[in-house]
Amino acid sequence: MTILDGASPPETDLVKEGSDQGFMADVIEASRAQPVIVDFWAPWCGPCRQLGPPLETAVRGAAGKVKLVKINIDEHPGVAGQLGVRSIPAVYAFDQGRPVDGFMGVIPESQIKLFIDRLAGASMEQEVEPLLEQAAESLKLGDAGGAAQSYAAALQLDPANPKAIAGMARVFLGAGDTDQARAVLDMLPPEKANDPDIAGVRAALELADGAADAGDHAELGAKVAADPNDLQARFDLAEALSARGDLEAASEQLLAIIAADRAWNDEAARKQLLKVFDAAGPASDVAKQGRRKLSAILFS
Repeated sequence: MTILDGASPPETDLVKEGSDQGFMADVIEASRAQPVIVDFWAPWCGPCRQLGPPLETAVRGAAGKVKLVKINIDEHPGVAGQLGVRSIPAVYAFDQGRPVDGFMGVIPESQIKLFIDRLAGASMEQEVEPLLEQAAESLKLGDAGGAAQSYAAALQLDPANPKAIAGMARVFLGAGDTDQARAVLDMLPPEKANDPDIAGVRAALELADGAADAGDHAELGAKVAADPNDLQARFDLAEALSARGDLEAASEQLLAIIAADRAWNDEAARKQLLKVFDAAGPASDVAKQGRRKLSAILFS
């Protein structure tokens, strides 16, 4: 069958049942034209049935850049034995006639897509960006563990990625582990030291250091509730909230001080607020909304 230039092969050609006898033609020789994924499976294998559908869907979604050959090891155990397959599902990727990648067991759909994108020649940026987006979403949902996994996966692909380094440092900072946050920042190449994401984390670390003696945020909150005009207590509360990573709440306390007395303590609240904006990041909601509120106070 001849495929016109620029056209994708029919989906029926992208996924096929393989055999020991046809392995040379279907996999080895075929992989000289495009990468071929081999899924070793068996009908009795529950994880195989779980992995199969998303794997097939991802292959078809690659628009002909890769093919999939499924080999039932009960009927065709020869090649699996030669490759040393000891458990299934086992997935191997072949390119130019040789195995180049693979995995065993069931993996999430996002990792299946990354596996196929990498095999299909996706750029590092195309692979890393979805992981960074996934990590950022996890952080918004309060899932620090999920964010850490996504950032770690991004760093495996691109160890010098400043967004991934900054994100992982923020995960540790949120857990109160400032030493580990600094250790992560040390991974950064010197030429990327001025990256805005990195600058934001460094600002957050400075806030955490400055808040070491601020006191307990709950006690300070009670003190402010008892006397809203106690600006020093508000300032201390803002520092304690910053140390906990609650930059939005810290911003609100500092804005309240500025609204009450702009010049209080040599404009300490305004100066601290700018540090909070830096720590949150210029594109963050904390910074954008906080700057609007600050402008409304200063120019009212």
